[in-house]
Amino acid sequence: MSRYSRITGTGSFLPPRRVTNADLAAQLAAEGVETSDEWIVERTGIRARHFAERDVSTSDLGLEAARNALEAAGRKASEIDLIIVATSTPDMVFPSSATILQNKLGIAGCPAFDLQAVCSGFVYALTVADSMIKSGAASKALVIGAEVFSRILDFKDRTTCVLFGDGAGAVVLEASDTPGILSSDLHADGKHVEILCVPGTVYGGKVHGNPLLRMDGQAVFKLAVGVLEEAARTALKKAGKTEADIDWLIPHQANIRIMQGTARKLKLPMDKLVVTVDQHGNTSAASIPLALDAAVRGGKVKKGDTLMLEGVGGGFTWGAVLLDF
Repeated sequence: MSRYSRITGTGSFLPPRRVTNADLAAQLAAEGVETSDEWIVERTGIRARHFAERDVSTSDLGLEAARNALEAAGRKASEIDLIIVATSTPDMVFPSSATILQNKLGIAGCPAFDLQAVCSGFVYALTVADSMIKSGAASKALVIGAEVFSRILDFKDRTTCVLFGDGAGAVVLEASDTPGILSSDLHADGKHVEILCVPGTVYGGKVHGNPLLRMDGQAVFKLAVGVLEEAARTALKKAGKTEADIDWLIPHQANIRIMQGTARKLKLPMDKLVVTVDQHGNTSAASIPLALDAAVRGGKVKKGDTLMLEGVGGGFTWGAVLLDF
């Protein structure tokens, strides 16, 4: 008998502090940086985002999302035998945020590790968890995307600091006799490292280089739409499906223009596009599971729906996962 994996529960968590564009514009004005709600909305579609307090870590956000996913799946933390946290903003250099989160859940023994693929992280992590379940290495996995991107933003650069927010999303992925994850397609191209990166590093207890996010927005935009379409089409082909089989497109929530451009290329009506970027901003690896959970709890995504998840991020990384929910 074949062994597959299915999502049995979703969860998410946003820090309580909601920062509107007007709030952010006032903060930036104090730094001598000019922006406005109109300027941000026109270019990105973002109206608000959430920022974590200084004493809140990635594992704290991920913990709450994980608990919500476990509750939705009707599972106890003690039943989990694999934890993968997709993040670019871990609690510390090491150990992984996954092991810290594992301890906060009150469990021990199962493999737990972080996966770093920036905004593609959740798609990568879901693919890894699916492979481990299919191989028999795990049966019930927590796959989490969690970020505190506000920690690495340059609030003197209005082209980047207005884009990002903090948050976490999670799913419980379980072994199943019927297919859930239908196919995936992952890629990376390291020659594009410099168009989206945080080039600083720690050496001898000091930061060397720039520890804040840098992005060439136009270069990212040009790459993103093309590679997202390619990955989605490849995932469809692998599963023997077509665009007409997609009930919901849940892309990385980076920029409404990129998201709408991808939907058009896949010939999908905009009412099949799940959008949360307006309220969450770009939460990197957390954005897809956050959007998925919002769509599930909002009554859009229902059991039996076919979903296309896709992400693109620094690295340059990109990928797609096709699944039956």
